[in-house]
Amino acid sequence: MPVKQSSLSKKGHKTTAPKGQQSLKSKGKGKNRKPKKKPLLFWHWILIWFSLTGVSIASATAGALLAVSLSSTPLRQTPMAPEELTVFSQDEAIATQSLRLPELTRPVNIMLLGTKVLTSDVDDTDYPDLGYHALVNSFEGLSDTMLVLRFDPEDKRMTVISVPRDTQAYIEGYGLSKINHANSYGGAVLAAQTISNLLSDVELDRYIRVNVQGIEKLIDALGGVTVYVPKDMKYTDHSQHFYIDLKEGEQLLDGEKAMQFLRFRYDGYGDIGRVQRQQTLIRAVLEQALTPANLVNLPKVLSIVQSHIDTNLSVQELIALAGFASQVNRSDMQMVMLPGEFSGDGKNGNTSFWLPHRNSINELMAQHFDLGTQETVGVSEPSSVRVAIQDSTGDAKAVRTLMNYLNSIGYNRVMLADDWSEPLQNTRIIAQGGDDLAAAAMRADLGFGEVRVESTGVLSTDITIQLGKDWGVMAETLDKAGSTSTVSN
Repeated sequence: MPVKQSSLSKKGHKTTAPKGQQSLKSKGKGKNRKPKKKPLLFWHWILIWFSLTGVSIASATAGALLAVSLSSTPLRQTPMAPEELTVFSQDEAIATQSLRLPELTRPVNIMLLGTKVLTSDVDDTDYPDLGYHALVNSFEGLSDTMLVLRFDPEDKRMTVISVPRDTQAYIEGYGLSKINHANSYGGAVLAAQTISNLLSDVELDRYIRVNVQGIEKLIDALGGVTVYVPKDMKYTDHSQHFYIDLKEGEQLLDGEKAMQFLRFRYDGYGDIGRVQRQQTLIRAVLEQALTPANLVNLPKVLSIVQSHIDTNLSVQELIALAGFASQVNRSDMQMVMLPGEFSGDGKNGNTSFWLPHRNSINELMAQHFDLGTQETVGVSEPSSVRVAIQDSTGDAKAVRTLMNYLNSIGYNRVMLADDWSEPLQNTRIIAQGGDDLAAAAMRADLGFGEVRVESTGVLSTDITIQLGKDWGVMAETLDKAGSTSTVSN
């Protein structure tokens, strides 16, 4: 069912003061009272138990003890009125406890917002004047990151839709605007209503809001994440004390550098380039950090970032989602971007919007979210598929051989794009528009390569081949044979 509408006024939730700036009014009371011994918090019990037993989380005993201790209380940090709670299907269970870990009981749609709030964005005298715009532990600002995630235990698939922050959308009570304003106008509720309307009235079960500090602490708690930085990234903003200085190449990013990687947008792709980097980082975190073996560390990680997260998910539900995501095959982890196109360049007073393509959105939601009726269509004919080649090998002869081979088997809409800077051992076949059937058909025609559904390819085409070294041997074989016959598996 579609998300319900409600009338909302602009919210002004008071933000949390930085550490050391909280009010001291409560200090000094009850000096003659015998101090009470503080009970151990839930997280402390979990950590003590794990350190004493050393039992694997995969065992039935460990799972049972963890399940008993899990809280079913939502980790909300912002109050919501009863009528606002109905925007999400809060009363419908999404996870169940067993003798092992909590498990998902049905497909779940989660809205995830990443926010960045500065002292200049809030009216709060608790914040001292530092002489620059410092970050605030708040969730009420513009949302730099907007994702809708679907966890589907029935198909054993995980889908992520990235919504560019500059997407033009109708925000109830405010008219047409950039969609990233919805959270600042009306919090998670208005953001959910706006995103749901944009995505063919998709039902959103839960929400997560996390701020910049939370993402930084999360990456640090996970031990960092290894990614390939595609180019040198340098940017200076003295007004925020924000500095980006990353060199091209594969490297382990800590929390601070990961945020530099995510927030950089000063290239030819602007916000779309940032969406692509978001997807790159998400995939790296899921593949490297969120594994069944690392689930034992999840309580510790949550305890570190909890103050920077606002969500109506409970700990039990978070464990169930993380457990499911850790078991999804890479080929079943699909990341797409909201179909659309740029309008305006943002220069000379022109507002730059990402204009959504409504028909393509409906098709996307039908294919990946089981929403509406998807027309039954076959695999696209090779002659209709737009293909881009990004070479990572530096072997121009191999690239020409691939173009000739593709033409020989019917792919005659092939273009050369800018080289892919990361040296790849294995070729990637990227379905940036979400058409995994066309990508799988091309993989079958080529006989090699890894199919990925994500938006890191050339967005103006249907399929991007990021050419790796595995093509070299086959190219030599074709050249020697002077043949355009099908490459065997």
